[in-house]
Amino acid sequence: MTELIQLNFLDLAIALGLMAIAIGLSIWEKIGLELNLAIATGRTILQLLVLGYILDFIFALNNVLAVLAILAVMLTVAAIVAKNRITQKMPQVLPLVWGSMFLSTAFTLIYTNFLIIQPDKWFQPQYVIPLAGVVLGNAMNAAAITGERLVSTINASHMEIETHLSLGATPQQAIQQYQKDSIRAGLIPTINQMMIIGMVTIPGFMSGLIISGVDYDKMPFQAASEAASYQILLMFMVALSNLLTTILLTKALSRQFFNSNFQLVR
Repeated sequence: MTELIQLNFLDLAIALGLMAIAIGLSIWEKIGLELNLAIATGRTILQLLVLGYILDFIFALNNVLAVLAILAVMLTVAAIVAKNRITQKMPQVLPLVWGSMFLSTAFTLIYTNFLIIQPDKWFQPQYVIPLAGVVLGNAMNAAAITGERLVSTINASHMEIETHLSLGATPQQAIQQYQKDSIRAGLIPTINQMMIIGMVTIPGFMSGLIISGVDYDKMPFQAASEAASYQILLMFMVALSNLLTTILLTKALSRQFFNSNFQLVR
């Protein structure tokens, strides 16, 4: 097997040249993204270095509480980011987003761990943490798109909803189509990715497996197929988790628009 080419600090310093070029182009074209790019660069370096040390510690510890703690932090951060992308301020949005993502991710990981991967320990960090990270990242985006779409559509359709209610429709019936449209909007990026995966792009998870450890000298086809197999599994996990997240979130958010008398709250 060809040894993995290690990147040292000099290599990473040279890699910063890519961002320097990007910032220079922003200045040259007067786009105004220089500060955003500089902050994003700094945060990327800091956050990934911290993550690397944390994961080294958790992998060495190999303790269920440590794994659950890092998963809880990842879930909470993802929920906060998704909630902040829903521009309309509503009560209880963060708990609703958190709960939707928790249930969908937990179900997906439990199914995958116990029925497919079946590691020696169900909490084995090597599998649970990276899989959960990718699933949560995608669920975060799906929740943000779906939540924002649903909230903005309902707020712009008060008259139509009230008309349905006056004709005897229940709140669920009055906004059912808005829920469906919001779920579709949240799932469009996932479905598009699944449609073109392997044809236009090599996804990040598969690229990581290929770069970091597959044995192309001894078993090139087996190595590539192993990376592809994990990517297939991951995409199926993402699709299910995103759909569950958006369904749960739309049902939970919809209740926030109606009072106990089934009247639309303005």
